[in-house]
Amino acid sequence: MAGSTGARLPLQGGLPPGEALTGAVLEIACDESGFSGTNLLDPATPVIVHASVDLSRDEAAALIGTLRSGFRFSPDEVKSRQFLRRREAAEAVEWFLSALRGRAHVHLVDKEFFLATRVVDLLLAEPSYAAGTRLAGDRRPAATALHRAGRAAGPDWAVFLAAVVEMLRTKRRDRADDRSVARFFAARDALRRHVRDDAQAGAVLDALDPARVAAVQARLYAGDRTIPPPLEPLLPALAETVLHWSGGRRRVLVIHDEQSALTEDRLRRLQAALAAGDPAGPSPLAGLVMTDSRDDPRVQAADLLAGVARRMPGVPGDGPLRPLLSPAPGHDPGAAAVAHDPNAVTAEQEST
Repeated sequence: MAGSTGARLPLQGGLPPGEALTGAVLEIACDESGFSGTNLLDPATPVIVHASVDLSRDEAAALIGTLRSGFRFSPDEVKSRQFLRRREAAEAVEWFLSALRGRAHVHLVDKEFFLATRVVDLLLAEPSYAAGTRLAGDRRPAATALHRAGRAAGPDWAVFLAAVVEMLRTKRRDRADDRSVARFFAARDALRRHVRDDAQAGAVLDALDPARVAAVQARLYAGDRTIPPPLEPLLPALAETVLHWSGGRRRVLVIHDEQSALTEDRLRRLQAALAAGDPAGPSPLAGLVMTDSRDDPRVQAADLLAGVARRMPGVPGDGPLRPLLSPAPGHDPGAAAVAHDPNAVTAEQEST
């Protein structure tokens, strides 16, 4: 594990750049908070936050050192759970967010809304790694309508989401007696009765076809890797993070805390999907290098930011997404500034 970040081999997964990078390349460090695997309906973690910073190692080390000087943390790393339990946490958080102004970005995903995008992007359209991102933005209004109508429908919405998860979770199941598609459509029919007055949400539910849905599930059972992992919100969150920092002008090299969901095969497919969004140039995702957060103060800063953002008041809020960071007026679009008003919604995050 010794050596520089650029030379370090991935711990598990990752996609290091295969050759020397040229041109405009930005290196960012990322971590997440709220990851719960395929258990997307865990009430304790209704959102997942993907945070990123463009600090240098020295800048991040100085920032973490300043925080550590006022608190008694583990000698290895500063963790948000410890940080936020401190009596002085409010003052320290304000200082921390101010120190990151213009150097950080947070992408916040409501897991229920993510499941609504799965219904639209994977079951009504050809599944792709662009699903759940701005590259499939033409389908966002349908997913938003389904989510809003579903939340107003009461308990049948929870039953419907549970049926979505059951149907798309293909591991450890007796496939010979699999009735999950039938249960999904029974839940769909029950939900449909509650959204009869919402034409857009009703149209989404009516368009679901048993044969098509069963075919998608069969492809998942067969291990079709062209379909993105259906219960994995971290991949579209990473895609949005890369697109944000790229700004359409530069490539992004991601340094990420070890995360088993980010396998080489998935990252190559995501890289290709992001390149398809701009046929004139290479993929904005230059590569992804795994690291151990204990060894990289930049990832520690991202981890701390993710934990702070996930625990701020108002999350997840009244809409699919409620941002905690937003672009600074007139600032480089490849960066973001801390917004002290957690209720401010930007177009980018609302459409995700």
